[in-house]
Amino acid sequence: MDKEQIYTKIKSETEIKALYFDEPMQKHTSFRVGGPADIFVVPSNVDELKSLIRLVKNENIPMFVLGNGSNLVVRDGGIRGIVINILDNFNSIQIKDDIIEAETGVLLSKLSHTAMKNSLSGLEFSSGIPGTLGGAVVMNAGAYGEQISDLVISSDYIDLDGNIHTLEGGAQDFGYRKSFYSKKNLIVLKAVMKLIPSNMNDIKEKMTSLLLQRNEKQPLSFPSAGSIFKRPEGYFAGKLIEDAGLKGYIHGGAQISDKHTGFIVNRGKARAAEIIHLIEYAKEIVKIKFGVELETEVKIVGED
Repeated sequence: MDKEQIYTKIKSETEIKALYFDEPMQKHTSFRVGGPADIFVVPSNVDELKSLIRLVKNENIPMFVLGNGSNLVVRDGGIRGIVINILDNFNSIQIKDDIIEAETGVLLSKLSHTAMKNSLSGLEFSSGIPGTLGGAVVMNAGAYGEQISDLVISSDYIDLDGNIHTLEGGAQDFGYRKSFYSKKNLIVLKAVMKLIPSNMNDIKEKMTSLLLQRNEKQPLSFPSAGSIFKRPEGYFAGKLIEDAGLKGYIHGGAQISDKHTGFIVNRGKARAAEIIHLIEYAKEIVKIKFGVELETEVKIVGED
């Protein structure tokens, strides 16, 4: 089925109004790279999402789910099939006592500030992570020794038949940068988190301190996708890359950051292929020099 047929199917079999041809993915990733998505779809509610998911399964249409695009490299050839954007409309937050229930399109920065304003502690570590709650749950995002699995008590997802399920506790199978969802083509809809009542000023002070650390240590003046590699057991990826002599190494418009070697940055006009080249080159040199296999934390999708 070609993209015109996919577009017609969506228009005729769902209520979705917001769908686009050949949408440049560089507009939707923090790296600011990526070719076009055949069809870019923005469901406005769960019912629209259900009908779209069923259509995807029935017609065997390739599907990719997009949050904030902050942990993602889209190849220069773009993405075939459908990209589903859940950032724009799935972002409600509800609070009762020390429990936060949020849809997974909500940005972590907004979620952490909402918790702070309600004198709830636990999400401070996430205030500087430029991603969505959904992405954080899927990859068990973390920083400064804390991670989202410390807080999540349950999560809801939609399967490829359009049915909604709830996972609780250990069934979510959280691990280091992984979860039940991380290797499955499922859409997380919401998460329920238990936080700790605390003093709002103390929470704000901790958030400010962590954000200052982030600004001092990370190359935030350039587009990037955050930490490129997972932490190898017993090592730090950034130190291995620096010790391998790759600090500041440039390929085309991409660079291994000279501020934090765990980051690759877009110096302005990088192509995805140049970023991917640096990822593979860093893996190769670190393996040769130290015998350590680096594993990517970012997701690489699409076609060359």
